[in-house]
Amino acid sequence: MKIVSWNVNGIRAAVKKDFFDSIKSVRPDVLCLQETKAQDEEVQKALAPLTGYKIYSNSAEKKGYSGTALLSRTKPLNVANDMGIAGHDLEGRLQCAEYPDFYLVNVYVPNSGQQLDRLDYRQTWDADFLAYLKHLEKSKPVIACGDFNVAHRPIDLKNDKSNYNKTAGYTQAEIDGMDNFLDSGFVDSYRTLHPDEVAYTYWSYRFKARERNTGWRIDYFLVSRPLMDTVKSVTIFSDIYGSDHCPIGLEIEP
Repeated sequence: MKIVSWNVNGIRAAVKKDFFDSIKSVRPDVLCLQETKAQDEEVQKALAPLTGYKIYSNSAEKKGYSGTALLSRTKPLNVANDMGIAGHDLEGRLQCAEYPDFYLVNVYVPNSGQQLDRLDYRQTWDADFLAYLKHLEKSKPVIACGDFNVAHRPIDLKNDKSNYNKTAGYTQAEIDGMDNFLDSGFVDSYRTLHPDEVAYTYWSYRFKARERNTGWRIDYFLVSRPLMDTVKSVTIFSDIYGSDHCPIGLEIEP
């Protein structure tokens, strides 16, 4: 089974580029999208040409902002939106699809903001999201994928020293948040299989960042430890364009 995750930075813009060709090239069984920036009916319409998938969308109350979508070849046992916490559930940031052997959580973690004005909120989100995942784990293992908006270690961004504690996505509070996920039994599957690989999933549209490979690895597959034995590969598709992020893929034994 191949799961692909991609922050598309606006699905209506993405489908006007090479989105469909890109998806055909990676051939996912499940596709998790973040930052769809569209209402549910607009997401369904934009993705309609992708035949053979059930399409589930969770849009933000605010139009043109945030949002997630999950596409699955086989119908999940159940799909639920949001955490069930009022303060977190207005921005369409989370979907949970239940499959026979695991839960798949598609997440778009809040950015802490240009002036770090949402950092306090982000810390609350991280704690509540971890509690949500651990609650799911009581029933079956979990794969959580998406844009986690944090570079965990210096290897995970080009300019670590100049960004540390100054830029959203590389503050100690956010790093500690990711530490908490890993300390509680989730595995950064890509880094586990590629311990020394320098690879990024996000490049700013400014300063020719992608051309210069001035990037960040902020998109992850976090996997419950017992599931790691079934993981065959984790891939960063850095040659696929169409967003300021590239897709990432995880393949598990069927």
